[in-house]
Amino acid sequence: MIKTTLTIDGMRCGACETHLNNLFRKAFSPKKVRSSHFKGETIIIDKRGISREEAEKALEGSGYQLLSIYHEPYKRKFFFF
Repeated sequence: MIKTTLTIDGMRCGACETHLNNLFRKAFSPKKVRSSHFKGETIIIDKRGISREEAEKALEGSGYQLLSIYHEPYKRKFFFF
């Protein structure tokens, strides 16, 4: 699994987070998507990772702008009690 962190300009509220989450779910069918307007980022976890070109195409016409993209291996966290 690959964790892709997208820095996105234009998110202002929780509705923006939901809009971006739905947009990326529809475009890529990832395992997990989470956006934060406070941090200005969206994190996508999927099997192959998303290229900058794919992310920009998904955002096209949405009013949001991709500023940066970062990939790293996803490490699942386990909690033991």
